[in-house]
Amino acid sequence: MINIENGLVLHGPELEPIKSNILIEDNLILEISPHASGGEKIDAEGCIVSPSLINSHVHLGDSVAKDVGDGEPIEKLVKPPHGLKHQILTETSPQTMVKSMKSSINDMLSTGTTSFLDFREGDLHGLELLKKATDDIPINALPLGRHKSFLDPNVELSQVEKACHEIIKPSQGIGLSGFGEISDEVARTITQICHDEGKISAIHVAEYEKVQKESLERTGATEVERAIEAGFNLLIHLTSPLDSDLKLVADNDIPVVSCPRSNGALSVGIPPIKKMWDMEIKLLLGTDNLMFNSPNMFREMEYALKVTRGLSKKYFPPKEILKMATVNPGQVFKLNSGCLEEGRRADVMVTQQLSMDPVLSIINRTEPGNIKALISGGIIFSGKNNVFLEEK
Repeated sequence: MINIENGLVLHGPELEPIKSNILIEDNLILEISPHASGGEKIDAEGCIVSPSLINSHVHLGDSVAKDVGDGEPIEKLVKPPHGLKHQILTETSPQTMVKSMKSSINDMLSTGTTSFLDFREGDLHGLELLKKATDDIPINALPLGRHKSFLDPNVELSQVEKACHEIIKPSQGIGLSGFGEISDEVARTITQICHDEGKISAIHVAEYEKVQKESLERTGATEVERAIEAGFNLLIHLTSPLDSDLKLVADNDIPVVSCPRSNGALSVGIPPIKKMWDMEIKLLLGTDNLMFNSPNMFREMEYALKVTRGLSKKYFPPKEILKMATVNPGQVFKLNSGCLEEGRRADVMVTQQLSMDPVLSIINRTEPGNIKALISGGIIFSGKNNVFLEEK
């Protein structure tokens, strides 16, 4: 049993600040009240107690290609199957892959992230490598797999069905690169199987204007229109919506993962976060490709808040950015975490309060050294030399 005492707790789905204790037992939040007592004590006086962070889009395997190809066009860097990253992934040994992924997972823990949704290249083998990388680390890895057969223009749909069933069994679903590499028929086959199995079907869409225009020229529809027609239940990026794309997403209640630092690094634009929020689109936040970014959600939140205000030239509530990294993905991925309430999974972050505003303190000012404790599924971690180690 663990008791976090005297902290300013960001409570419930609206992250309301209340002075309270949190009692944790068997990896669950047992009680939130000023009178909760018992168990191993963590003194949170002068600290903010918040949900730990959820990274809703990362390519963890690309940890082996950090800062490679800077300045090259996005198609040359990441377009499958011959992009620079795919060449590097093919040439890298499994041992090196696992080691580099473990290092990035440690980076996530040291910056408050205890759950992440990973787009897994490499078919079943790629899923196995992620399992090896996370086997001895209490972090909640949510892999979305893919299969090379999906890219074959002559593939039989029966082959797609077989590969899809193989991939989704050990994963949370399917995560696809985009419509530049797959046919609409393959997409519909994948989404139907994911729907039938209660799994996630995700795809990169409208990441930049060129792919949108190419989609219109080739098919008469935007990538967003095609994604919704195919039945995807999670869209990644949506940096360059056209025509009625956003209304279509809102009307169909499809969540969107924004990755503003990645879009900035690749010079493809700024996601219209405020416009999507105004239309009540459920928004999530991810750090995207390890080639371009660290998996640091503090950096992602700060950048997202400031470029959103800069793009819209209007105020955007910081609480909504924090919800994109906690509450919203917890709801979308059905994690029973991302929100501090009794009965929830004990994924909790205790950080020093560095300003008068607790939410902005987390977004603008928190660094790894300001994390007093991180709890992942009831396991306590503490920061030591910026490396998070399980307390014995």
